[in-house]
Amino acid sequence: MKQIPLLINGEFVASQSSQLIDVTNPANNSVIAQVPCATEQEVQQAIASAKEAFTTWRNVAVPERARLMMRYQALLKQHHDEIAEILSQETGKTFDDAKGDVWRGIEVVEQAMNIPALLMGETVENVARGIDTYSYIQPLGVCAGITPFNFPAMIPLWMFPLAIAAGNTFVLKPSEQDPMTPTRLAELFIEAGAPKGLLNIVHGGAREVDQLLTHPDIKAVSFVGSVPVGQHIYKTATDHMKRAQCFAGAKNHSVIMPDANKAQVLNNLVGASVGAAGQRCMAISVAVFVGKAKEWIPELAEMIGKVKPGLWNDKEAGYGPLISPRAKQRVLSLIEQGKAEGATCLVDGSDFSLAGHEEGNWVGPTVFTNVTEEMTIYKEEIFGPVLCCMEADELEDAIALVNRNPFGNGTSIFTASGAAARKYQHEIEVGQVGINVPIPVPLPFFSFTGWKNSFYGDLHAYGKQAVRFYTETKTVTSRWFEDDIPHGPNMTISLR
Repeated sequence: MKQIPLLINGEFVASQSSQLIDVTNPANNSVIAQVPCATEQEVQQAIASAKEAFTTWRNVAVPERARLMMRYQALLKQHHDEIAEILSQETGKTFDDAKGDVWRGIEVVEQAMNIPALLMGETVENVARGIDTYSYIQPLGVCAGITPFNFPAMIPLWMFPLAIAAGNTFVLKPSEQDPMTPTRLAELFIEAGAPKGLLNIVHGGAREVDQLLTHPDIKAVSFVGSVPVGQHIYKTATDHMKRAQCFAGAKNHSVIMPDANKAQVLNNLVGASVGAAGQRCMAISVAVFVGKAKEWIPELAEMIGKVKPGLWNDKEAGYGPLISPRAKQRVLSLIEQGKAEGATCLVDGSDFSLAGHEEGNWVGPTVFTNVTEEMTIYKEEIFGPVLCCMEADELEDAIALVNRNPFGNGTSIFTASGAAARKYQHEIEVGQVGINVPIPVPLPFFSFTGWKNSFYGDLHAYGKQAVRFYTETKTVTSRWFEDDIPHGPNMTISLR
C-alpha cells in the first residue's frame, strides 16, 4: 500500500509513525493510499528545518524570490492536467472541476510573482526639519497552513507561495483525506528550485495541528475549514501569541429579482448549488425568490433534478461523490430532518446510487421549498448537493433575511436593475457579493473577504491582505547632520 511521505528539509521521507489513515477513492471507498500521523519529533523536525531555512531565505533578494515563483508557475501549468487527475481520483471531483481547482491556485502563484511591488514600503521626506521617515515590509518567520479536503490544490496555493515569496518559510498540514495533490504540488515546488526547508509538509489530525498551534517558532497560522475547528484554531493560535486567519462556515444566499434574465438565473443556480456535490464554501445553498420570481422554482427544480452524478472521467457527469461515508451520512441525515421539520422536498437525491459503484458516497441533487429560518437545513451548512428555496415579497425583505444569517461568506443577486444591485451591494452584510455572478470568488489581486462567523481574524487570504498577514512593517526615522558631510575631493574610484 502506498504511504504518503512527509516533506522535511527538502527531502520526502517515510514517517516512523505507526498510526496510518486510509486515503480512499470516494467513488467506491477503495483504499488508494495511507497517510501517516507524523510523530511529535517529525513535526518538530519540520519546524526546525523551516526555522533554519528562514535565516538565509529572508535575505534572498526579492526579485530572486519572484523568479522562483515564475519557475513554479510554469511547472504548474505544464503539469496542470496531471495534477487535476490526481485531484479527481482522491476527491471524486469531475475532471473539469478539478482543473478549475488547480487553475485558481495557479492564479495565486501568478500574484506571488508580483511580490516586489507588493513589498514596497512608504516614505515621507522632511517629516520634521532634516528628518525623513520610511518603512520596510519584512517577513515574520515560520508560518503554518492547515487546509481542507474540498480544494486540495487551490487552498494550499492560497497560502505557501505568497508566504514564501514574502520571505517566510512554511509548514503545511494538508487534509488527511486527499494528501496526494499537495504532495505533487510540493514536488514541483522543489523542482522549480526551492531551497531546502522553505516548504515542509506534515500529515495527521488534531494532535499534529495542536502541536503547530502551540509551538513557539510558528509565527502565523492560516486555516480553512469548519466553524468549530476554525474557532478552536483561532483561539489556540492567538492564545499562544500567533497571528491567525481562519476561514470557517458559510450559508450563501442568492437573491433572484423578478426582472432578472430567467435563463441566466436558472443555469447559474444549477451549477452554483450542486456543482462539486455542494462541497464548496462559496456554494449557493439558499435561493431567495423575490415576488413573481417564485414562479421559476418548479422549472429550476426540474433542471437540477436532471443533473447526474458520476465518475471523474465521465464527461456527462455533473458532479462526483461526497468525500467520505461520514459526509454522505451527514447530508442524508439533514435531508431527512428537512422533511421532518416540514420543508417540501421537490427533488430528493437520497436514494441515488451509481451502477457499478454502489459503495461510493453518492447523493443525488436535492431541492427543498417552503423552507423557514427555524429549520435545521437552513441554519446548518449542509455541504452537499442540496438547495433550499425561500421566498420574499420585496428586496428589503430578502436583504433582511440574508443579514439575519450568522454567516457572511458570499452572496449574489440576479437583477436587471442597477439601482437594486447597488442597494443590495451597499446594504448586505456579507464580505463577497456577486451581481449576476453566482459564486463571487475574487481573483488573487483582491482578497478573499468573508465576514461574520465565516471568518476569524483581521487580514484575509491572498491579495494585498495576505502579504500584510505574512509580514511586519518596520518604520525608520532618520536624521543626518550636515557637519558629517566629507569635504575635499575624492580622487579614487572607491565609494568609501
